[in-house]
Amino acid sequence: MQIGPYAIANKTILAPMAGVTDRPFRQLCKQMGAGMAVSEMVTANSLLWGSRKTLNRTNHEGEKEPRVVQIAGSDPALLAEAARYNVDNGAQIIDINMGCPAKKVCHVKAGSALLRDEALVGRILEAVVAAVPATPVTVKIRTGWDRDNRNGVRIARIAEAAGIQAVTVHGRTRACAYKGEAEYDTIKAIKESIAIPVTANGDITTPEKARFVLDYCGADAVMIGRAALGNPWIFREVNHYLATGEHLPPPALHEIRDTLLAHLQALYHFYGEYTGVRMARKHICWYSKAQPHGAAFRQAVNRMETRAEQLAATRDFFDQLITREELAA
Repeated sequence: MQIGPYAIANKTILAPMAGVTDRPFRQLCKQMGAGMAVSEMVTANSLLWGSRKTLNRTNHEGEKEPRVVQIAGSDPALLAEAARYNVDNGAQIIDINMGCPAKKVCHVKAGSALLRDEALVGRILEAVVAAVPATPVTVKIRTGWDRDNRNGVRIARIAEAAGIQAVTVHGRTRACAYKGEAEYDTIKAIKESIAIPVTANGDITTPEKARFVLDYCGADAVMIGRAALGNPWIFREVNHYLATGEHLPPPALHEIRDTLLAHLQALYHFYGEYTGVRMARKHICWYSKAQPHGAAFRQAVNRMETRAEQLAATRDFFDQLITREELAA
């Protein structure tokens, strides 16, 4: 898939997720095979650009290209300004959020709430494309506002006409949020109606599902979100399956341990110890979710206040699992 001057290395992309797709996680997923990774969304409200949270979200130091920043808002002029700001600070692709179903986003008529106003969608896309003429602009949408108003095809055509260079479609409506199953008929119809690349998103949890969605929709790539939580290996597994039709073995316990420990160190370095420890808790929980005796470990680690405690407890937990596995063999 080609987005502007950037050839995406494969058909797997890490979805933007608030509080998750920070630089350490994006870098890890790229190391595991994600062809592209999208940042957490950055508000178009310039009053917040100097906040620690926004500065962290726009930090791309050492990140493999292309560096993609997602912006969110509802005012065309403010979104245009946000696009220029982020390009000036290292963004190589600007993605516009028209897919987030969160109430705090939709209540300010941003995210997927924009799908109700097709004229405004057009003005926003045209303004952002004009603001950064040398930078590719993409957009993430949903299939529509609700099941009776699936206007994703019209939105995608508006996007293409405005100069958007790729569209990502989550296979749910705004009203669905993350409930029920994603549907791919609308994504297929969107792909058939426009010439620019289309990425399919929603419920892509296995290599087989990725293959099915790519084939059924004719999509150029798949975007993986929740299935990557505690499982960054999904990108290499999907890529291998798409290339060979064969499954890679799951990561061994020692690889899970070493990957998690390195991820924790990256979080401490990026955020500092106090915030890093707190950001690390959810990742530790995700990595350990499928492991025996994980519940007690998670309860303990969520009470720990220092990096030394977290690292020691995590190493001990996985070392014990490795020892039990070796004895059982």
